[in-house]
Amino acid sequence: MNKKIMKGSAWFLSLMLLGIVLMGCSGVQTGKEVNKSESGQVAVSAQGTVNPEMQLVTDLVGREVKVKVPAQRIVALGPGSLRLVAYANGTDRVVGIEDMEKKVSTGRPYMFAYPELKTLPTIGQGGIDTVPDEEALLSVKPDVIFIAYLVDKAKADNLQKKTGIPVVVLSYGPLATFNEEEIYRSLDLVGKVIGTQQRTDEVINYIKKSQADLAERTKGIADSDKPKVYVGALGVKGTQGIESTQAKYPPFVNIGARNVADETGKSGSLMIEREKLISWDPDILFIDEGGYSKVLADAQKNPSFYQSLRAVKNGQVYGQIPYNFYTTNIDTALADAYYAGKVIFPEKFQDIDPIKKSEDIYTFLLGKPIYEQMAKDYGGFQKLNLIQP
Repeated sequence: MNKKIMKGSAWFLSLMLLGIVLMGCSGVQTGKEVNKSESGQVAVSAQGTVNPEMQLVTDLVGREVKVKVPAQRIVALGPGSLRLVAYANGTDRVVGIEDMEKKVSTGRPYMFAYPELKTLPTIGQGGIDTVPDEEALLSVKPDVIFIAYLVDKAKADNLQKKTGIPVVVLSYGPLATFNEEEIYRSLDLVGKVIGTQQRTDEVINYIKKSQADLAERTKGIADSDKPKVYVGALGVKGTQGIESTQAKYPPFVNIGARNVADETGKSGSLMIEREKLISWDPDILFIDEGGYSKVLADAQKNPSFYQSLRAVKNGQVYGQIPYNFYTTNIDTALADAYYAGKVIFPEKFQDIDPIKKSEDIYTFLLGKPIYEQMAKDYGGFQKLNLIQP
């Protein structure tokens, strides 16, 4: 009897040991989280949560940075950094924002789309001429610091060394304009770090397709057959008047418009003499609505100057929503391009309702229609009357 029991016990113990061995071979680890799958990708634990792992990424100033991927707690410093996080569907990971993002309430669609960000702790003053607040950054314990424009390679290394937090530098290219390739690289990097790369791929493809659509509509039109256009009152570190313009103005570039400022052979922001605008005498005049009140006040004081312009005499003056606010709001820049196309090349944009198109753009990039809020703040897409009765 005892021998039978002993034999039965030994047999049962053998089965248990075999089961444990088989579980080990199959990779099952009960009650533990697996860091990597066989494919080398970040694995999902038995509880359904993503397990971060350290990865090496290269930022926009060429630095190799070790960062926990996907980062769960993030901050975004400097012009445009938080906007890219919003495009990447990463606002739920943000643990603090700059004071400027909280206090300035106009001009940035991403803040209209995600007003709850204003309830987060303050991590610094913000603004193009500020320096990162190391103590405030440490207080919110981020996994990664995204930063744009405020640091060069050496300063980024120094900030990372002082805080012990990975610093990933992003970029839009030169200020007052934007470089698509740098934006695409920045978006791709944000998506890679926070684990939303499928979303950032979609955003990049959407921007590329929009620009291709804009360019295709006016393809083949000779410059001599295009009306001459000018955009004035573009903001440069504050509100500016009619003399502030831009060569290679992106909304015009996207549609192949004949921008008279391009005749200067320059690129980016320009301050011109009034006499130059008279000599150019554009057929169509666009006014950045951020500076519209300044232009309107100037027109009251100097009506003869404005009345000498063909565009003013013919009622061809139109408003553009400012797109440069804490660097480029890509959504608004695309919306401006479609509106300019509708005005300059109406036969090529017959199917476009600029307001509906704007809402489509904002909704895709930010998840919410923002045009009405932007129009409330600035005036929206409309004809302007510079000479009041």
